[in-house]
Amino acid sequence: MIRLLLISCLLLLSACASQPPLPEKTPALVLPMQLHVQRLADGQSQDWLLVIQREGRAIRWSMMDLLGIPQARQKLVDGAWQADGLLPPNPQARELFAALLFALTSADDVRALYPSAQAMDLTRTLPGHWQIVYQSSEVFRVNMTGQALSYRISPLGIGR
Repeated sequence: MIRLLLISCLLLLSACASQPPLPEKTPALVLPMQLHVQRLADGQSQDWLLVIQREGRAIRWSMMDLLGIPQARQKLVDGAWQADGLLPPNPQARELFAALLFALTSADDVRALYPSAQAMDLTRTLPGHWQIVYQSSEVFRVNMTGQALSYRISPLGIGR
């Protein structure tokens, strides 16, 4: 019994330690927003639709595949992620949502909300986490640090 409790505590601690960074204050975003997310890893690509909308004091993130099947749903409430619905936890989606929050934060707010952020030309980096390479303010690539994984982000309706 004690062993099971110890294992549960260790799993909980490791889950907390792996939470992606969030700013203390949620940045102002123009919502609702519908994005095309293209995941690129190991020479394969996968496409999703992401809807970001305000819901009271929360921001709701709903990601589905192109058939409309939910892949991940989270709410960002008071600087913390909360499960939204019955989908199992999806740490990779939560990491993507946190990276998108960083990418979508205005240049004016990014320094105050992400003090360790670095920016140069069309690239914004949060060391140890993400590199954002902008093609425009609405089309960009999210590179996950230390992983052969990236996402191409564009508003719905814009071609690849």
